Amino acid sequence: MNYRHSFHAGNFADLVKHALLLWLLERTQANGPATVIDTHAGAGLYDLTGDAARSKEAEAGIARLMASADRPPLIEALATEVAALNPDGGGRFYPGSPLLLARRLRADDRYIGFELNPPVLTLLSEALGSFPEAMAEGGDGYDQAVEWAGRATGPLVLIDPPFEQPDDYLRAADAGAAIVRADARATVAIWTPLKDMETFDGFLRRLAAAGAGRVLVAEARLRPLNNPMKMNGCAMVVLNPPMGTEDAAREICGWVVEALGEAGGRAEIWAP
Repeated sequence: MNYRHSFHAGNFADLVKHALLLWLLERTQANGPATVIDTHAGAGLYDLTGDAARSKEAEAGIARLMASADRPPLIEALATEVAALNPDGGGRFYPGSPLLLARRLRADDRYIGFELNPPVLTLLSEALGSFPEAMAEGGDGYDQAVEWAGRATGPLVLIDPPFEQPDDYLRAADAGAAIVRADARATVAIWTPLKDMETFDGFLRRLAAAGAGRVLVAEARLRPLNNPMKMNGCAMVVLNPPMGTEDAAREICGWVVEALGEAGGRAEIWAP
């Protein structure tokens, strides 16, 4: 499954990922200076009149969120960030994880985002240019994340690949597990699409075999998983989840499924 950030920016899966990511950052910052590592950072900022307009996924995601009058606190936090990027109203611009996180950094926090595609890396550098605490780096995000996590104490790591490569599930699981094995205070959030349970179960088995330790799965299924050719939902798989993650994920996934889902959709928060 090919999941390009620019094509899907602002869709329901971004809402799940980014709302929970903001909460995880807040929890990480509560423990002192935060280091955040992003394996597949993307461009940082997306104009939803570009690639995303062709998919129309943002219309069923962030556009509906911004129009909603009933947003729980953790969804409201994301809406606030989107509104700040669109001072004239509307929702033309949507923040990727780099900009979303950079805007919340304190002076002693750090963000490192990795991007393998040179033109996209240039856009990422431009998006982070006014944030001295944030930096963009080229290179393989999986390997770089493990290396950089070893230099930090209790980092927050986002593993969010586009799933263009056949080994993305394997490498995501192995990198995440390696980080938490090396540092029991680290938190790793791995985003995955949900197409069918066979693929997802294989990913969870790989995590367990790699020694990932404590794992919390937050699923937002917009529809039943009966068409493996569609992204029927998404999951955030959190390794070494901080206290309160289950409640935060339930609030976020529950709202997204209720507000944006179809018949047969549901939120599932569970520990494998």
